[in-house]
Amino acid sequence: MARNDPHTIPPDLLLKAYRAGIFPMADSRDDPEVFWVEPRMRAILPIDGFHMSHSLARTLRRERFTVTCNAAFEAVIDACAAPRPGAEESWISTRIRESYIGLHEHGHAHSIECWREGRLVGGLYGVGFARVFCGESMFSREADASKVALAWLVAALRRIGAELLDCQFTTSHLASLGAVEIPQSQYLKLLSAAQRPYSAGEAEGARALADALGVGLGAEAAGAPLALPVGFAALRAEATGSSSPGKLIAQSFTQTS
Repeated sequence: MARNDPHTIPPDLLLKAYRAGIFPMADSRDDPEVFWVEPRMRAILPIDGFHMSHSLARTLRRERFTVTCNAAFEAVIDACAAPRPGAEESWISTRIRESYIGLHEHGHAHSIECWREGRLVGGLYGVGFARVFCGESMFSREADASKVALAWLVAALRRIGAELLDCQFTTSHLASLGAVEIPQSQYLKLLSAAQRPYSAGEAEGARALADALGVGLGAEAAGAPLALPVGFAALRAEATGSSSPGKLIAQSFTQTS
């Protein structure tokens, strides 16, 4: 399915849905239809509420994985859609896959990848706008790979002043990392607040940071974007000497826990 196919969801419509608190799903990989979801209860991971276990902190400090941002978006979404033990079917249909790749090409969908010896072993992807990031799916082929990707995501979001990390639905895995469930009505209030206009100072500060790091902010219709790649690049740039990004991330969560 080409991304200019009329059956793909246009990027502006997809982003408009997220801004209103709804998102698409499908019944199977081959399902040509999508349905729009607005859960009664919504899972979020408070930006300052990530649970960093001792074992995860140790994994981050040891730099077991090489972590990248937007290096393999299509491979990440394909891995998230692949059959898993106990979950042979996926809500990520071909139509949804192509729609999110289109959104990625417009600068509003991002991925974080974990690599080990050149192999993609874990990661996640989601949609970013304003001060919001909506996590869509994650996968792991090695222990702690998806947790490391999520730790990098939260650290990068904190670095750029994001306020809302949407996880959509609660799972035991997400709950162990700090996710909580709130009513959709409360979520919509948080979503609205996180989309307030950027001040001139905030916008200028974001662009100055992006320029200093050599990372483009991308296109965004309403004010400065939530620039996950900028936050990611900042984490790498701040690691100097013997301090690796993983060590700094582990230390930052230990200090706030």
